[in-house]
Amino acid sequence: MEIAIIAHDGKKAEMVQFLNQYKTKFQEKNITIISTGTTGSKVENAGIEVTKMLSGPLGGDAQIAARVAEGKCNMVIFFRDPLEKHPHEPDVNMLMRLCDVHDVPLATNPATAELLVRGL
Repeated sequence: MEIAIIAHDGKKAEMVQFLNQYKTKFQEKNITIISTGTTGSKVENAGIEVTKMLSGPLGGDAQIAARVAEGKCNMVIFFRDPLEKHPHEPDVNMLMRLCDVHDVPLATNPATAELLVRGL
């Protein structure tokens, strides 16, 4: 199973904390984690294995969206910061739309992500 993780700048620490909380579950279920570049770097620094795509503003969100459309990515956890503007918002919207089109579970906050991960 492949899970994509993405976090806006103000949510990256929260993402690392979340992944540390469920690290054992991801290992038990043999889950591959993919990520946008900057989020992936923070996650790697915390000792969690991740495959990094480009940074979100440079196309990482679009790369993950492509994997969703191709049926390679099975879940997306995207800790969004709804109070900030983001220059790559069209890519974010495309990713969210493709999750809906392809019926891929999408969590945009820790509470929803926790429900999805517990359901694995």
